[in-house]
Amino acid sequence: MSEAKKSIIITGAGSGIGRSCAEVFLAHGYRVGLVGRRVAPLKEAADGHADALVLPGDVTDPRQVEDMFQRAFDKWGRIDVLFNNAGISKPGRPIDEIAVEDWLETVNVNLTGAFLCARQAFKIMREQTPQGGRIINNGSISAYVPRPGSVPYTATKHAITGLTRTISLDGRPFNIACGQIDIGNALTEMAAPMTKGVPQADGSVQAEATMDVANVASSVLHMAELPLDANVQFMTVMATAMPYIGRG
Repeated sequence: MSEAKKSIIITGAGSGIGRSCAEVFLAHGYRVGLVGRRVAPLKEAADGHADALVLPGDVTDPRQVEDMFQRAFDKWGRIDVLFNNAGISKPGRPIDEIAVEDWLETVNVNLTGAFLCARQAFKIMREQTPQGGRIINNGSISAYVPRPGSVPYTATKHAITGLTRTISLDGRPFNIACGQIDIGNALTEMAAPMTKGVPQADGSVQAEATMDVANVASSVLHMAELPLDANVQFMTVMATAMPYIGRG
């Protein structure tokens, strides 16, 4: 009997990093659940693949999250990996110019969404047989150092680190591993402005080095492929010449 295919749910799978990861995991024989708000981009990313499961929904809605994960579990019989990737950012500005609504939306998507998805994945991984699984959270370079004018985004990404550490601890009795990938300047639609010039800590505006998003997908795959008795706790993958080392 052939070994059952491993399964992964990827949030924010319709574009950017999430889409690249979905394509790579499908190419490596995984069953992939593609989560996102917009159906059309998810279907484009799935590209009719037999192992792709389109799961449209809002990661900030507890009921929708529960339904999405239950659909995947009912179809596959288990969930091996969650890549908590969905996130948004807002235009940079000082804290006193940030609309409260922008703060609340960023926290809701980047942090509460990650919590809700991790919560549901953890529950399934804890109860399934064999017990266990892996949760990979998308942190960011901003989980360590901020960009100017990025209070909502940076605060949520610092919080993701706390989420990762605590899930790692809580998951030990249940064979659930949790790690974090911190990404810098992967060339996606969100990062495209960096090639033209973005504000720096010294007040200047400069273009920044970027890298192919495929480097992120291969890194997430490496983390997911480890046996559950090994874990990449934190990985930073970034454009070599971007201003992270020495930022500020």
